[in-house]
Amino acid sequence: MKLLFLGDVMGRAGRTAIRDRLPGLRADWGLDFVVVNGENASSGIGLTPDHAKLLLEAGADCVTLGDHAFDQKDMLRFIETEPRIIRPVNFSKVAPGQGVRVFTATRGRKVAVAQVLGQVFMKRPFDDPFSGIEAALKPHSLGGAVQAVLVDVHAEATSEKMALGHWLDGRASLVVGTHTHVPTGDAMILPGGTGYMTDAGMCGDYNSVIGMDKAEPMRRFITGMGRERFTPAEGEATLSGAYVETDDRTGRATRIVAVRVGGRLQPSAP
Repeated sequence: MKLLFLGDVMGRAGRTAIRDRLPGLRADWGLDFVVVNGENASSGIGLTPDHAKLLLEAGADCVTLGDHAFDQKDMLRFIETEPRIIRPVNFSKVAPGQGVRVFTATRGRKVAVAQVLGQVFMKRPFDDPFSGIEAALKPHSLGGAVQAVLVDVHAEATSEKMALGHWLDGRASLVVGTHTHVPTGDAMILPGGTGYMTDAGMCGDYNSVIGMDKAEPMRRFITGMGRERFTPAEGEATLSGAYVETDDRTGRATRIVAVRVGGRLQPSAP
Protein backbone atom coordinates (compact mmCIF):
# COMPACT_ATOMS: atom_id res chain seq x y z
CA MET A 1 0.00 0.00 0.00
CA LYS A 2 1.14 3.56 -0.71
CA LEU A 3 0.52 5.88 2.23
CA LEU A 4 1.10 9.61 2.67
CA PHE A 5 1.19 11.50 5.95
CA LEU A 6 1.36 15.32 5.90
CA GLY A 7 2.36 17.36 8.95
CA ASP A 8 0.61 20.21 10.74
CA VAL A 9 -1.35 22.38 8.30
CA MET A 10 -0.54 25.96 9.26
CA GLY A 11 -3.12 28.66 8.52
CA ARG A 12 -4.31 29.86 5.13
CA ALA A 13 -0.99 29.11 3.40
CA GLY A 14 -1.11 25.49 4.48
CA ARG A 15 -4.76 25.07 3.55
CA THR A 16 -4.14 26.54 0.12
CA ALA A 17 -1.21 24.20 -0.51
CA ILE A 18 -3.29 21.17 0.49
CA ARG A 19 -6.19 22.29 -1.72
CA ASP A 20 -3.98 22.99 -4.73
CA ARG A 21 -1.43 20.16 -4.50
CA LEU A 22 -2.90 17.13 -2.72
CA PRO A 23 -5.30 16.05 -5.51
CA GLY A 24 -2.40 15.92 -7.95
CA LEU A 25 -0.17 14.02 -5.53
CA ARG A 26 -2.87 11.39 -5.02
CA ALA A 27 -3.06 10.81 -8.74
CA ASP A 28 0.63 11.14 -9.63
CA TRP A 29 1.91 8.93 -6.78
CA GLY A 30 -0.97 6.43 -6.90
CA LEU A 31 -1.72 6.95 -3.21
CA ASP A 32 -3.98 4.47 -1.43
CA PHE A 33 -4.51 6.42 1.80
CA VAL A 34 -3.70 9.94 3.04
CA VAL A 35 -3.59 11.32 6.59
CA VAL A 36 -3.25 15.06 7.24
CA ASN A 37 -2.65 16.71 10.61
CA GLY A 38 -5.02 19.70 10.72
CA GLU A 39 -4.01 20.91 14.20
CA ASN A 40 -3.22 24.52 13.19
CA ALA A 41 -5.20 24.94 9.97
CA SER A 42 -7.50 27.67 11.34
CA SER A 43 -5.60 30.88 12.15
CA GLY A 44 -2.75 28.74 13.46
CA ILE A 45 -4.77 27.42 16.41
CA GLY A 46 -7.13 24.48 16.08
CA LEU A 47 -9.43 23.48 13.24
CA THR A 48 -12.89 24.74 12.26
CA PRO A 49 -15.50 22.49 10.62
CA ASP A 50 -15.30 24.45 7.35
CA HIS A 51 -11.53 24.06 7.17
CA ALA A 52 -11.81 20.38 8.09
CA LYS A 53 -14.17 19.92 5.14
CA LEU A 54 -11.66 21.64 2.85
CA LEU A 55 -8.89 19.22 3.86
CA LEU A 56 -11.14 16.20 3.39
CA GLU A 57 -12.47 17.40 0.04
CA ALA A 58 -8.88 17.96 -1.15
CA GLY A 59 -8.11 14.28 -0.67
CA ALA A 60 -7.36 13.56 2.99
CA ASP A 61 -8.89 10.25 4.09
CA CYS A 62 -8.33 11.13 7.75
CA VAL A 63 -7.48 14.35 9.62
CA THR A 64 -5.69 14.21 12.97
CA LEU A 65 -5.68 16.99 15.58
CA GLY A 66 -3.46 17.54 18.67
CA ASP A 67 -3.26 19.54 21.88
CA HIS A 68 -5.24 22.36 20.19
CA ALA A 69 -7.96 19.89 19.15
CA PHE A 70 -10.84 21.89 20.59
CA ASP A 71 -9.49 25.45 20.60
CA GLN A 72 -12.05 26.09 17.85
CA LYS A 73 -15.16 25.37 19.89
CA ASP A 74 -17.29 24.24 16.94
CA MET A 75 -15.06 21.16 16.72
CA LEU A 76 -16.55 19.88 20.00
CA ARG A 77 -19.75 19.05 18.14
CA PHE A 78 -18.45 18.56 14.62
CA ILE A 79 -16.05 15.76 15.57
CA GLU A 80 -19.03 13.67 16.69
CA THR A 81 -20.57 13.92 13.22
CA GLU A 82 -17.41 13.45 11.13
CA PRO A 83 -15.71 10.07 11.72
CA ARG A 84 -12.76 11.00 9.51
CA ILE A 85 -11.41 13.35 12.20
CA ILE A 86 -9.24 11.81 14.96
CA ARG A 87 -8.28 13.45 18.26
CA PRO A 88 -5.54 12.12 20.60
CA VAL A 89 -6.38 8.94 22.52
CA ASN A 90 -5.12 10.49 25.78
CA PHE A 91 -6.54 14.01 25.37
CA SER A 92 -9.21 13.60 28.06
CA LYS A 93 -11.51 10.85 29.25
CA VAL A 94 -14.50 13.10 28.54
CA ALA A 95 -13.36 14.48 25.17
CA PRO A 96 -15.75 13.96 22.26
CA GLY A 97 -14.70 11.94 19.23
CA GLN A 98 -12.31 9.01 18.97
CA GLY A 99 -8.55 8.60 19.20
CA VAL A 100 -8.37 5.59 16.88
CA ARG A 101 -10.48 4.45 13.94
CA VAL A 102 -10.32 1.90 11.15
CA PHE A 103 -10.79 3.18 7.60
CA THR A 104 -11.19 1.50 4.25
CA ALA A 105 -8.47 2.26 1.71
CA THR A 106 -8.30 1.25 -1.97
CA ARG A 107 -9.29 -2.33 -2.86
CA GLY A 108 -11.07 -2.72 0.47
CA ARG A 109 -7.91 -2.80 2.55
CA LYS A 110 -8.22 -1.69 6.19
CA VAL A 111 -6.09 1.04 7.76
CA ALA A 112 -6.12 1.92 11.46
CA VAL A 113 -5.17 5.51 12.35
CA ALA A 114 -4.42 6.60 15.91
CA GLN A 115 -3.02 9.70 17.56
CA VAL A 116 -1.38 10.16 20.96
CA LEU A 117 -0.07 13.19 22.85
CA GLY A 118 3.31 13.29 24.53
CA GLN A 119 3.89 14.46 28.09
CA VAL A 120 7.39 15.98 28.06
CA PHE A 121 7.48 19.80 27.79
CA MET A 122 3.77 19.94 26.98
CA LYS A 123 1.63 22.63 28.61
CA ARG A 124 -0.92 20.18 30.03
CA PRO A 125 -0.26 16.93 31.95
CA PHE A 126 -1.84 14.47 29.52
CA ASP A 127 -2.28 10.80 30.43
CA ASP A 128 0.51 8.29 29.85
CA PRO A 129 0.98 7.99 26.07
CA PHE A 130 2.57 4.52 26.20
CA SER A 131 -0.30 2.72 27.91
CA GLY A 132 -2.82 4.87 26.05
CA ILE A 133 -1.62 3.97 22.57
CA GLU A 134 -1.07 0.32 23.50
CA ALA A 135 -4.69 -0.03 24.59
CA ALA A 136 -5.92 1.82 21.50
CA LEU A 137 -4.07 -0.45 19.08
CA LYS A 138 -4.68 -3.77 20.86
CA PRO A 139 -7.81 -4.66 18.80
CA HIS A 140 -6.08 -3.73 15.53
CA SER A 141 -3.32 -6.26 14.96
CA LEU A 142 -0.97 -5.40 12.12
CA GLY A 143 -1.16 -7.91 9.29
CA GLY A 144 -4.28 -9.40 10.88
CA ALA A 145 -7.37 -7.27 11.44
CA VAL A 146 -5.86 -4.40 9.45
CA GLN A 147 -3.39 -4.15 6.59
CA ALA A 148 -1.75 -0.95 7.89
CA VAL A 149 -1.50 1.06 11.12
CA LEU A 150 -0.51 4.75 11.20
CA VAL A 151 0.26 6.52 14.49
CA ASP A 152 0.61 10.30 14.82
CA VAL A 153 2.69 11.16 17.92
CA HIS A 154 1.89 14.78 18.73
CA ALA A 155 4.71 15.73 21.09
CA GLU A 156 7.48 18.23 21.77
CA ALA A 157 10.43 16.09 22.88
CA THR A 158 12.29 14.16 20.19
CA SER A 159 13.38 11.57 22.76
CA GLU A 160 9.78 10.81 23.73
CA LYS A 161 8.77 10.44 20.09
CA MET A 162 11.68 8.07 19.46
CA ALA A 163 10.81 6.01 22.55
CA LEU A 164 7.21 5.67 21.32
CA GLY A 165 8.48 4.67 17.89
CA HIS A 166 10.53 1.84 19.36
CA TRP A 167 7.67 0.91 21.72
CA LEU A 168 5.42 0.43 18.69
CA ASP A 169 8.02 -1.16 16.42
CA GLY A 170 6.42 -4.13 14.71
CA ARG A 171 2.93 -3.03 15.74
CA ALA A 172 2.57 -0.07 13.35
CA SER A 173 3.35 0.53 9.70
CA LEU A 174 4.27 4.16 10.42
CA VAL A 175 4.96 6.16 13.57
CA VAL A 176 5.43 9.83 12.73
CA GLY A 177 5.79 12.86 14.97
CA THR A 178 3.99 16.17 14.70
CA HIS A 179 3.75 19.40 16.75
CA THR A 180 7.15 21.14 16.39
CA HIS A 181 6.56 22.25 12.76
CA VAL A 182 10.23 21.46 11.99
CA PRO A 183 10.82 18.41 9.75
CA THR A 184 13.52 15.99 10.85
CA GLY A 185 15.94 14.12 8.60
CA ASP A 186 15.67 10.69 10.24
CA ALA A 187 13.10 8.85 8.10
CA MET A 188 13.94 5.15 8.55
CA ILE A 189 12.54 1.67 8.99
CA LEU A 190 12.99 0.31 12.51
CA PRO A 191 14.15 -3.31 13.12
CA GLY A 192 10.61 -4.62 13.56
CA GLY A 193 9.41 -3.13 10.27
CA THR A 194 7.86 0.16 11.42
CA GLY A 195 8.50 3.25 9.33
CA TYR A 196 9.55 6.10 11.58
CA MET A 197 10.17 9.86 11.36
CA THR A 198 10.57 12.05 14.45
CA ASP A 199 8.68 15.02 13.00
CA ALA A 200 6.85 15.42 9.70
CA GLY A 201 7.21 19.20 9.80
CA MET A 202 4.41 21.52 8.79
CA CYS A 203 2.42 22.35 5.69
CA GLY A 204 3.05 26.07 5.88
CA ASP A 205 5.26 28.99 4.96
CA TYR A 206 8.82 28.26 6.16
CA ASN A 207 9.81 31.93 5.81
CA SER A 208 8.49 32.28 9.34
CA VAL A 209 8.98 31.24 12.96
CA ILE A 210 7.39 27.76 12.96
CA GLY A 211 4.68 29.04 10.65
CA MET A 212 3.99 32.37 12.32
CA ASP A 213 4.82 35.73 10.76
CA LYS A 214 8.35 36.51 11.97
CA ALA A 215 7.90 40.00 13.41
CA GLU A 216 6.02 39.29 16.65
CA PRO A 217 7.92 36.13 17.71
CA MET A 218 11.24 37.90 17.11
CA ARG A 219 10.09 40.94 19.08
CA ARG A 220 9.16 38.75 22.05
CA PHE A 221 12.44 36.84 21.96
CA ILE A 222 14.49 40.04 21.74
CA THR A 223 12.57 42.30 24.16
CA GLY A 224 10.61 39.86 26.32
CA MET A 225 7.49 41.88 25.55
CA GLY A 226 4.57 41.19 23.26
CA ARG A 227 2.82 43.84 21.21
CA GLU A 228 0.51 41.92 18.88
CA ARG A 229 -1.07 38.50 18.44
CA PHE A 230 0.79 35.82 16.52
CA THR A 231 -0.52 35.49 12.96
CA PRO A 232 0.33 32.74 10.46
CA ALA A 233 2.79 33.60 7.69
CA GLU A 234 1.07 33.73 4.31
CA GLY A 235 3.82 33.07 1.77
CA GLU A 236 3.94 29.94 -0.39
CA ALA A 237 3.71 26.83 1.76
CA THR A 238 5.77 23.66 1.58
CA LEU A 239 3.90 20.38 1.99
CA SER A 240 5.99 18.35 4.44
CA GLY A 241 5.52 14.77 5.58
CA ALA A 242 6.35 11.15 4.92
CA TYR A 243 5.56 8.74 2.11
CA VAL A 244 5.49 5.05 3.07
CA GLU A 245 5.07 1.83 1.14
CA THR A 246 3.90 -1.26 3.04
CA ASP A 247 3.56 -5.00 2.55
CA ASP A 248 -0.17 -5.85 2.62
CA ARG A 249 0.50 -9.30 4.08
CA THR A 250 2.53 -8.16 7.10
CA GLY A 251 1.65 -4.48 7.29
CA ARG A 252 5.33 -3.63 7.68
CA ALA A 253 6.97 -0.72 5.92
CA THR A 254 9.16 -1.55 2.92
CA ARG A 255 10.09 2.04 2.08
CA ILE A 256 9.88 5.49 3.68
CA VAL A 257 10.77 8.82 2.10
CA ALA A 258 10.60 12.35 3.51
CA VAL A 259 8.28 14.57 1.44
CA ARG A 260 8.91 18.24 0.66
CA VAL A 261 6.76 19.75 -2.09
CA GLY A 262 6.70 23.43 -3.09
CA GLY A 263 7.73 26.46 -1.08
CA ARG A 264 11.21 27.12 0.31
CA LEU A 265 12.47 23.71 1.41
CA GLN A 266 14.64 21.50 -0.76
CA PRO A 267 12.22 19.34 -2.78
CA SER A 268 12.00 15.63 -2.09
CA ALA A 269 9.40 13.09 -3.13
CA PRO A 270 8.98 9.35 -3.84
